[in-house]
Amino acid sequence: MAIKEDILEQIVEEYLLHNGYFVRRNLKFRPEKEDREFNKNKDSNHSDIDVIGFNPLKEGADKVWVVSCKSWQEGFNPQKQINAVINGKILGGREAWKGSRELWKKKWADAFIREIISATGQEKFTYFTAVTKLIGNRDLWEHHVTFSDTMRGNPIKILELKEMVLKIEAKLSTTVASTDIGRVLQLFKAAGLVMNGVGKCKPSLNPSPRG
Repeated sequence: MAIKEDILEQIVEEYLLHNGYFVRRNLKFRPEKEDREFNKNKDSNHSDIDVIGFNPLKEGADKVWVVSCKSWQEGFNPQKQINAVINGKILGGREAWKGSRELWKKKWADAFIREIISATGQEKFTYFTAVTKLIGNRDLWEHHVTFSDTMRGNPIKILELKEMVLKIEAKLSTTVASTDIGRVLQLFKAAGLVMNGVGKCKPSLNPSPRG
């Protein structure tokens, strides 16, 4: 069976489109060989910027949204992730810091930001970590001193799946959506399956008769 594209990335793309952003996905980056900390054995493979959005009508850090997706079914726990890196643990079969390498390592952050500038012409941006669900205190991640330094003071935020779906759903019309995810959500809405305030899907008492 063919491997499907990451669903969370597709939802993020739909969310950005509904907020007026032009979107690109899977932009590659890695440290330059000229970087004095470049390690041929460790830094030769590219990492990806999952989703990047550009809105010409916005100003400052809102003009560019850069999103790293963590589509883990168990959810995202900032304290657990930070502790794992500090204690040198292995998560998902690799060193924990590699899951967000651009936040932890300056040489990777420099490469990350260089790619953003190349793609958008902007040094200011908002960095989002998109997650299936948040477990614990978001402030530990959004205001981490190391992350603030590596991202050069640009805002860092956590974005939950339910928040995106609720906002997408609120903007859906009966005009056929241009993306697979948008169309799926339209069909859910047409079938009377709507998101309630706590993020659970429930049948509508008055489902729309039109698709």
